[in-house]
Amino acid sequence: MNCSSRFLCALYIATSAGLAWTSVLEVRYGPAWAACLFAAASIVPIIAVVRETVIGEQRRWLLELVARTGRGGDAAEAIVRAELDSACCERWWTSLGSEHDVTCRHGMPRSSSAA
Repeated sequence: MNCSSRFLCALYIATSAGLAWTSVLEVRYGPAWAACLFAAASIVPIIAVVRETVIGEQRRWLLELVARTGRGGDAAEAIVRAELDSACCERWWTSLGSEHDVTCRHGMPRSSSAA
């Protein structure tokens, strides 16, 4: 994570804490529907923190990949190559993941009891 991501996460957590405190105040002094609304709204910034950490991990992974390959253009090629290498068989690739070749190690054996 870089400095701006950390700042955003701190801002999200402060916002969530403020909304949670408002929810507590609404439970004590206000209507129940407002307390539920603020409680639900206090969860949204937490989701944003999770999103920022995932984006940070993806950036770090991409930087490591670029560092391994040496150039930025090779990083895209390395990503595509890794995705192509993860495909298990030709039939799986052409059938959009619905069927496997007979010799594929990821293929599921067909049961004769299924109708």
